[in-house]
Order: sequence, then C-alpha cells, then structure tokens
Amino acid sequence: MKKLVLFAFAMTALLFARPLAAQEKAKWNEKDAFHEVMSKTFHPAEEGKLEPIKTRSGEMLEKAIAWKNSTAPAGYDQRLVKKDLATLVKGAKKLNKLIKNKAADDAIKTQLTELHKVFHTITEKCEDEK
Repeated sequence: MKKLVLFAFAMTALLFARPLAAQEKAKWNEKDAFHEVMSKTFHPAEEGKLEPIKTRSGEMLEKAIAWKNSTAPAGYDQRLVKKDLATLVKGAKKLNKLIKNKAADDAIKTQLTELHKVFHTITEKCEDEK
C-alpha cells in the first residue's frame, strides 16, 4: 500500500511538472543582444534624444545580422520569424545608412520606429510559440 501511494504521488508530481517544463524556453542570446541595443536607443528617441541611436546604429545592424544568422534554441520555430528577421536586417541597414548620411532627425526617428515595430512583431511570434 505504501508503494502504491508513493507511486501515485510520483505520477501526480510528474503530471504537474511536465507542463511547467514545457513552458520554459531557452534564451535566444542574439535576440536578447538586439533587444539591449533597441531598448537603449528607441526609448531615448521617443523623448527626442537621438544621440544613442546615432552612436549605436552600426552596433544595432551587427546585432540584427547576428540574430538573423543565429540558430534558434529549442522551443523556437525559426522558420516562423525568418522573413521578419530579414526585414529587421534590411531596416537596420537603412537606419545605419540614414545616420551615416546625416539624414534629418525626423527620418531617423521614423525609421527607428519602423524597426521597433518589426522587432515587436518578431518577439510576439516568439512568445506565441509557447
């Protein structure tokens, strides 16, 4: 009887542990690295401070390329975001070019905002994969 109770307890614990483990995702380091640059540049730009993006646009492009070329960790369907990652790189290239060519602040802010939207589209798709 004692073994039966222990067995039932163990099986119940496994049933509850499996869904929790299934919800945990590995970190996608390249995604997090891009997000770091995006957050440190986009939020200041919302307040009219464009210096962070003007000094880090090359880094943002590098992080976008690294993310696109990376292999998604377990729990992510990279095919789902492949096209969006290509759009992200294209937008980061355009933003970097605008900055290098000393474009007007409004043009830079508009492109950064578009890039931010693409980033959120990708992260939403990543979250929906759970």
